[in-house]
Amino acid sequence: MNTFVNIPEWVSLTSLVMLAVAQLLALYRLFKGPTMPDRIVALDLIAALCMGFAIVYAITTSQVRYLDITAIVALVVFIGTVAFATYLKKKYYD
Repeated sequence: MNTFVNIPEWVSLTSLVMLAVAQLLALYRLFKGPTMPDRIVALDLIAALCMGFAIVYAITTSQVRYLDITAIVALVVFIGTVAFATYLKKKYYD
């Protein structure tokens, strides 16, 4: 059953190109970030952009199962970000 609206090919291609450019900028911030919090935010952004790739692919191919996987990855990334923030708080402020 096709649950998505058919979108033009140029829309999905443009979305993928913009996500790829954002991914490159986030990778730059990950490697050149001056502080550890900058790197953690960049890593969180990279995970969100990967989820964006999966969502665009799911919409383009009408594969609903990728949306479920994306939701699970979002929860895991959120827990990881909270763990990193707790670690940094204990390291720098205690």
